[in-house]
Amino acid sequence: MEGLVIKSTGSNYIVLSGEQRIDCKVRGKLRLDMLRTTNPVAVGDIVEFEFQQDNKTGVITEIKKRKNYIVRKSVNLSKENHIIAANVDQCLLVLTLIMPETPLEFVDRFLVSAEAYKVPAVLVFNKADIYEGGLEDVLKETMEIYEKIGYKTLAVSSITGQGIEDLKALLKDKTTMLSGNSGTGKSTLINTVNPGLNLKTAEISQYSFAGKHTTTFAEMFDLDFGGKIIDTPGIKGFGLTGMSEEDIAHNFPEMFKCLSRCKFYNCTHTHEPGCAVKEAVDEGLISPSRYHSYLSILTDSNSKYREKSR
Repeated sequence: MEGLVIKSTGSNYIVLSGEQRIDCKVRGKLRLDMLRTTNPVAVGDIVEFEFQQDNKTGVITEIKKRKNYIVRKSVNLSKENHIIAANVDQCLLVLTLIMPETPLEFVDRFLVSAEAYKVPAVLVFNKADIYEGGLEDVLKETMEIYEKIGYKTLAVSSITGQGIEDLKALLKDKTTMLSGNSGTGKSTLINTVNPGLNLKTAEISQYSFAGKHTTTFAEMFDLDFGGKIIDTPGIKGFGLTGMSEEDIAHNFPEMFKCLSRCKFYNCTHTHEPGCAVKEAVDEGLISPSRYHSYLSILTDSNSKYREKSR
C-alpha cells in the first residue's frame, strides 16, 4: 500500500492512504539503514506500508524517492541530520523583529539549507502591527537586504489583516512548509488564513519575551482554498550539516555571483588578497550581516571537520 505521511511524532506516523488515516511505525531494518538521521521518515514523504494483523495499524517498509527536503543539524549528538519536511513546493520562514527577535544569522542559516536542497524560500515578517517608529524603518531595511538577493518577502499581521490575502495567494495549490523560532506566530497565521483548522496557540512569555512551544510535532493540513501546509515545531537554532566550505559560499546567492572573480580558486573569503566577496562587502553589494553569517557557518564547518579528524 502507498500513502502520504501527514504527521510525525518521532516514532509514530500517520499515513494518509485514500481517505484512510493509518497509525504506522517504521520497520526496524529501514530505521537501521538510515541511522544518520533522527527521523528516517518525515512529513511529506510518500511511503509504502503494510497493514499489521489488526488491519488498522501499519508498518512503513519503504520511502519513495524524495523530490527535495529541508534538513538541519540534529540536537541529538548521536545522529547527524533532522529532516524537517519532504517533497515541498516551497518553505516559508516566519520571523519577527521583536517579541521575540529572530536573529538574522538564524534566517541566513535557514536560507542556506533551502538553497542547498533546492527548496524555494520566502521570508514572512509577522506581527507587522507592533512595529512603530524606528522599527518600521528597520523592517523595511531588513526586507530590502533579502529582496536585493532575490528572495521574496512579505510583511503580515493577523491583527490588522495586512498581507494576509497575499499570503493566501502564495499558499494556494502548493505544498508549503512553515518554520521559525518559537513565538513568531506560525500557528496563529495558519488559523488566520484558514480559521477552520483552529490550531492551538499560546502567548509569548511576558518575562523573557521568548516563544512557548504550541506545535509539538510536524503535521500537514489541507487548506480550504487549495494546497497543503506543514506546521512544524518552533526551533531555537538552525545548525547546518553535510556542507563543505565551498558548498557554504555557493549557497549564498550574492556571494556565488562573485566567486569566479576571486584571485584564488580555493578562496575561503576570509583573509585572502584579491577576494571578490570581501570587495563586494566593502562596496555595500553584500550585506555585512550576511557576511557575518557566512563566517559563523564557516567556523562551525571547520570545527566539525577538526572533530572528525581526531
